[in-house]
Amino acid sequence: MKVLHVITGLEVGGAELQLRLLLRRLPARCEVITLTTPGPLAAAIEADGIPVTHLGMTDNRDLSAIPRLAALIRAGGYDLVHTHLYRACVYGRIAARLAGVRAVVATEHSLGDAVIEGRRLTRGVRALYRATERLGSATVAVSDTVAARLHRWGVPERRIHVVPNGVEAHRFAYDPATRATVRARLGLPTDAFVVGGVGRLVPGKRFDVLVRAVTRLPGVQLLLAGDGPEREPLQRLAEQFGSGDRIRLLGAREGAERPAAGDAPSIPGLLSAIDVFVSPSPDEAFGLAAVEALASGLHVLYGSCPAVDDLPEDQAPGARRVSPVVHELTAELRELRRTGPGRLPVPPVVWRYDIERSAQDLMAVYEAAVASARRRSRPAPVPAPQPAGPASPALPPGVALPDPSPAPSPARRTASR
Repeated sequence: MKVLHVITGLEVGGAELQLRLLLRRLPARCEVITLTTPGPLAAAIEADGIPVTHLGMTDNRDLSAIPRLAALIRAGGYDLVHTHLYRACVYGRIAARLAGVRAVVATEHSLGDAVIEGRRLTRGVRALYRATERLGSATVAVSDTVAARLHRWGVPERRIHVVPNGVEAHRFAYDPATRATVRARLGLPTDAFVVGGVGRLVPGKRFDVLVRAVTRLPGVQLLLAGDGPEREPLQRLAEQFGSGDRIRLLGAREGAERPAAGDAPSIPGLLSAIDVFVSPSPDEAFGLAAVEALASGLHVLYGSCPAVDDLPEDQAPGARRVSPVVHELTAELRELRRTGPGRLPVPPVVWRYDIERSAQDLMAVYEAAVASARRRSRPAPVPAPQPAGPASPALPPGVALPDPSPAPSPARRTASR
């Protein structure tokens, strides 16, 4: 099976890293097109032996991207197109239909109750999403919570498939030697109480709550991995409270590799070095960073994590939901510091979200989508002549047969919006 993945960009983020992990495991010939910024992950995916094409989309309203993308899909001879993230899902579904590819799967990585990838869920955003969703074969939700949100939007339940995000648990296993190395490199005392966080530095993640909480706890250190528009405001906030030396913003880190000498820690190294992990975001689609932290045996405080909340409590005993309010988070961290959290056994939730299982489940969705597309493309059999009989009875009032005419073309739908 030849599969094209279309993604909005390839900066370091949860959806982008998840795509790379899946590409390494899917038993299919895969290629990738990124609409906008190739980012550092484009080179990493190419190093894995998977071709990456940059479409060069200039902005979110660059409609010329649709025919260019359709031409690439048509030339590639793909059996299936898989789209990732909002803009790629909208443009990719239309382009795939124009190119004649009927097997189209989309993954909804980042749908919250009020936002989608940080974009406010306006009526227009919802309408455009629903209109183009109908052009695909299936929509993959990364959690039961996201599946329920899609269903409330009006996506038919039969078209929704839950394929959770996956983790490589062994890469995040706690390593005492790495802990000592990272702390020494960063100048952290061996007995310091260190809090950690990972994620895009955008307003919706509420890392400002975490920074403010740490400023209220003298001696507590914070390591925050990620990048985004909030990086400078968060740094200023830490300095405003006189805590700039205790709060370190490490920039974007890729989770797959251990750091080379002299570099800031990778995500596995960071998790070994800290004592408690905090994810204050109140609106998540899955909570991948929290699951990775649990794989390192950490206590996890989170504002929203469907990966944990969708399961029984005994699946993640080290995870606790907290309100993204400064004084409550401060109190939780103070108590953990007092008791000395230590390392926990890796909980069952981590093994449930194994990346190999996610790849297998996704491949099953692919096979069903391709089989369905092939059935639809076969010409309908010509019925054998039947002897003349009585005329068919009139249909009851209010009942109509399905319209046999073809659906309007995607181009026509786009023009009418």
